[in-house]
Amino acid sequence: MGKQDDTVASAAAEGFQLVGFSNFVRTNPRSDRFKVKRFHHVEFWCTDATNTARRFSWGLGMPIVVKSDISTGNVTHASYLLRSGDLNFLFTAPYSPSIAAMENLSNTATASIPTFNHEDCRNFTAKHGLAVRAIALEVEDAVIAFNTSVAHGAQPSAEPIALDNRAVVAEVHLYGDVVLRYISYYNSNPNDDHDWFLPKFEAMDESSSFSLDYGIRRLDHAVGNVPELAPAVSYVKAFTGFHEFAEFTAEDVGTNESGLNSVVLANNEETVLLPLNEPVFGTKRKSQIQTYLEHNEGAGVQHLALASENIFRTLREMRKRSCIGGFEFMPSPPPTYYKNLKNRVGDVLTDDQIKECEELGILVDRDDHGTLLQIFTKPLGDRPTIFIEIIQRVGCMLKDEAGKEYQKGGCGGFGKGNFSELFKSIEEYEKTLEAKRIAEAA
Repeated sequence: MGKQDDTVASAAAEGFQLVGFSNFVRTNPRSDRFKVKRFHHVEFWCTDATNTARRFSWGLGMPIVVKSDISTGNVTHASYLLRSGDLNFLFTAPYSPSIAAMENLSNTATASIPTFNHEDCRNFTAKHGLAVRAIALEVEDAVIAFNTSVAHGAQPSAEPIALDNRAVVAEVHLYGDVVLRYISYYNSNPNDDHDWFLPKFEAMDESSSFSLDYGIRRLDHAVGNVPELAPAVSYVKAFTGFHEFAEFTAEDVGTNESGLNSVVLANNEETVLLPLNEPVFGTKRKSQIQTYLEHNEGAGVQHLALASENIFRTLREMRKRSCIGGFEFMPSPPPTYYKNLKNRVGDVLTDDQIKECEELGILVDRDDHGTLLQIFTKPLGDRPTIFIEIIQRVGCMLKDEAGKEYQKGGCGGFGKGNFSELFKSIEEYEKTLEAKRIAEAA
């Protein structure tokens, strides 16, 4: 950002003050600076896209639907896209840059992701391990979104690039080494044909793609951890126009040992939710957010909340695969948690559903509008950094102008009542790691 933009952002940050969950009044000023349609995809940068994509496909029930790699003429990077409902995960890893040089091609000549950079990708994976590089939004016009963002203080990462007169891609920095990617289509209905993702991607052969579906349907929210909340929130609000949707302080969501502060930002339709967390200090134990920042070497995506149409079915399928290539889950809360659940949500969940929540380790919370069912995986890779949340929201059904039913964004909240249980679970998990290190050092 320029000096003037820095001054504006600093002034905005200085005026930033959390009021806590109880005192926060939710309003929607519809202040977006450009038209945002939806989450489009999330891109992970990794060192081996093939095996990483297959693991996520098997663990989440998301078939690999399109690819861009050597077999499609891409000698720059390997990229595989997984899809379930409206949720799209892209996994990208670099090929050797010498391969392109041997064919007298530039390092980006065959790339299907035009913003890909060999050096950046290698540095990113060395610094962060398995991590999210890009949160992509489908916007009405990527050129307008980029120019408007930069004009309001966004740090540019990649200027708009037109792809075969079918799509435009542009990027700005979000936080840390994560970028916010804008995508727009010249065809207003890109899902109508096989080119619904991006040019240079080709459909997977049926014989090589899994026919999987565990019921996951969309990305509900993408959570970022940052060292300081005020400047990060002010920065993102300034260039997107997004409004504050919810906020939580350590008093709201902490434990006796650690905590965090958090603000959720949302677009006009409240379908794109971007929570931001910061660590708090002076507690008995180091904040989990600080642990993340140390292992991730800076700000980054902490977790991705994936919405299921039937969380019971999704969890049954995922737990079957936890020890055979899938994902493990954080320890379940104690039995007393579920004994009290009937009093809290007995008007929404049946006795059988409450019993199934206990069997599967699902947490349940509610707000004034609806009910939230949620569960968290353990970290996805070697480092105690990024993880996945599986959720289902119940209630808050509305009708649009055409009479079609839809669910209001953020229905049931973000699990405020469960944060302490999650934190206790993470604290116990971290204690096992610490005990191991102490025992080995003795």
